Amino acid sequence: QVQLVESGGGLVQAGGSLRLSCAASGRTFSSDAMGWFRQAPGKEREFVAAIAWSDGSTSYANSVKGRFTISRDNAKNTVYLQMNSLKPEDTAVYYCASGAHRLRIVSGSVAVWGQGTLVTVSS
Repeated sequence: QVQLVESGGGLVQAGGSLRLSCAASGRTFSSDAMGWFRQAPGKEREFVAAIAWSDGSTSYANSVKGRFTISRDNAKNTVYLQMNSLKPEDTAVYYCASGAHRLRIVSGSVAVWGQGTLVTVSS
């Protein structure tokens, strides 16, 4: 069973940057992709970005394209989310996710969730 541990959340001013990390342990060949979701207060959890372990192919939500970058370090079993030009509306709990395929994660089919890390963007 894959276990996910996120880190890197915090408070940042609008226009600033943060990098989230997600370390995965217990990876299996059935878990070929990782992703990030977020949930703002009073809103549903939404997809942010996903990446395939095998070829590094990526997917992004329209709301973060051009500002956020997802990457992975296969040797460290770690996925990163570099967030630039942050806006107050990016404030949310960010969750790391593991799944069988990048496109399945995009559709919300997630096998394992991390515990979440809070990102707060002040105006």
